[in-house]
Amino acid sequence: MAEAVECVVVGAGVVGLAVARALALADREVLVLEQEPGIGAHTSSRNSEVIHAGLYYRKGSLRSQLFPRARNLMYAYCAERGVPHRRIGKLVVARNADEVAPLRAHMEGARAAGVDDVRWLEPAEARALEPNLQCRAAYLSPSSGIVDSHALMLAYRGDLEAAGGIVVLRSPVTGGRVTTGGFLLDVGGAEPSQITCRLLVNCAGLGAPDLARSITGIPAKTIPPTYFRRGVYFTVTGQPPFGRLIYPVHGKSGLDIHAVVDLAGRVRFGPDTEWIDRIDYSVDPARAAHFYPAVRSFWPSLPDGALQPGYAGIRPTISGPGEPTLDYQVRGVEVHGVPGLVNMFGIESPGLTASLGLGEYVAKMIAANS
Repeated sequence: MAEAVECVVVGAGVVGLAVARALALADREVLVLEQEPGIGAHTSSRNSEVIHAGLYYRKGSLRSQLFPRARNLMYAYCAERGVPHRRIGKLVVARNADEVAPLRAHMEGARAAGVDDVRWLEPAEARALEPNLQCRAAYLSPSSGIVDSHALMLAYRGDLEAAGGIVVLRSPVTGGRVTTGGFLLDVGGAEPSQITCRLLVNCAGLGAPDLARSITGIPAKTIPPTYFRRGVYFTVTGQPPFGRLIYPVHGKSGLDIHAVVDLAGRVRFGPDTEWIDRIDYSVDPARAAHFYPAVRSFWPSLPDGALQPGYAGIRPTISGPGEPTLDYQVRGVEVHGVPGLVNMFGIESPGLTASLGLGEYVAKMIAANS
């Protein structure tokens, strides 16, 4: 006899836990199934841990709908729950004359998106804040920050469990089917079992498309392809060169490699982009060769040999090489025709910052269709 539960959330990353938390706080019976032995084992623990202000999102996109409210939710939540974080600010920079006009347009786009605290900086003003920075112009985003992602996930899990939800680790969903009034899921692990549920939220991150394909009754045409886009980070030895996040504006002059500061004040650079065919978190030290010119485009005094391999992350992207990055795909019955199902595809950056907002969004979607 299969165990029955009202709602199953697959995936205990930062977004899955935030969604499960929101559903449990809405008085739903929630079970989170996670294949790994711990929470947040993939994208959620291998990102920049940046609290994004909402500077980059196309008008009308789900990202733009979530921000800047999602950022404010994050800061308020971290303060309330004692999650380590710091509002350190970000400098978005033009590295050369060709990038000054795109940078100005970028800043105006941020203002149009509701980020009203950004401020233009001439080169001397930028250097006054960050003496090691070389740029032709910059703008300051004071509401950008950093957070301890694992502490954040532990707080979400604590809220979820206090509201009656359950997280079960080492429990991969290996398949299933759509049934009359819900879903039958096959769950692997040490003691394989079956679970029935009325509501199913696919928050499996890198594995979300494959999970959807494994459940009979979900139309294949509504499931995107699976891509693995790896980015690596390199740490820097010696005195940290920056106290704020440094992001080159997207342009023609190089890779979008930026400087990230952690809560201990350490600086790392990345990520780059590499398309791979499987989940692989190895960092090839030879990739430092293309980091040096990219970093020196805004920190020219980077010493030879100062970069050391850090870590790698893989973005849960649903856009292939050369394709524009797609918006978040939070797909309900109006897309796939399966009542009670929410598929979450392509929840990459700024998924961590947006997690509370995404939790609210999914909880409202389910309430509207239940």
